[in-house]
Amino acid sequence: MSKVSFEKLLEAGVHFGHLKRKWNPAMAPYIFEEKKGIHIIDLNKTIAHLDTASAAMKQIAKSGKKILFVATKKQAKDLVAEKVKELNMPFVTERWSGGMLTNFQTTRKSIRKMSSIDKMQTDGTWETLNKRERLFKTRQREKLEKNFGSIADMTRQPAAVFLVDILKEHIALHEAKRLNIPVFAMVDTNSDPRQVDFPIPANDDATKSISIILDSICDSIKEGLEERKAGGGSDKDAEGSDEAPKAAKTTRPRKEKVEEAPKAETVEAPEEAKASTEEKTEE
Repeated sequence: MSKVSFEKLLEAGVHFGHLKRKWNPAMAPYIFEEKKGIHIIDLNKTIAHLDTASAAMKQIAKSGKKILFVATKKQAKDLVAEKVKELNMPFVTERWSGGMLTNFQTTRKSIRKMSSIDKMQTDGTWETLNKRERLFKTRQREKLEKNFGSIADMTRQPAAVFLVDILKEHIALHEAKRLNIPVFAMVDTNSDPRQVDFPIPANDDATKSISIILDSICDSIKEGLEERKAGGGSDKDAEGSDEAPKAAKTTRPRKEKVEEAPKAETVEAPEEAKASTEEKTEE
């Protein structure tokens, strides 16, 4: 599992938080200093938490379970769709439909409806419909594809959920917590990390920052999938089993250990990163 360097995180602007007046006091342990009215995130703690989250993600992937990625903000949606699709993991980037997890049976019905329309186009039924019915079915199929196409292969509730910006994805967060599904998330200085099982303190507004964190997580998942394949794991996805794999549970660290991190070193924010600072200040 490749470890992200301090320098790369600094270069990507992962350390830039929000304006001081927008901060959440629960983020105090992860803030290194305040500079020009903006909070600076302690990258040493970012690295420690990212390593912990990556190790847990790797074990979940190795066990054959699914991880649901949720990112509907414009800076993250394309990145998530591109990177997660390669891993064959479910993701939501358009809109979170309320009850997608807590009312999962209804979600599955919508996915089956989409499949039935596809079947109509191949078994000859489509030819028996008139022009108006075809138009209605086509529009219905497009709407279902937009909302549920990326989770069509998710036959059971995911073993974990990864969120980019827990304030933006608060509905998904609450549904996951209600179902006791472990939550991994990027948390900025305006968020409450206590709501997340595996918080990764990082700038969740800049594309470069989101990309470098996502790359690390996806690489870990890829390693887990490769180890599962090399170990002769069953082709049948573990989601088909009613019992969750032990690997995903035993490797989940205790919360107090997650809070521990190396002592921060003095960091001077580079002048080149001013553009990222201005983006935060405009909010």
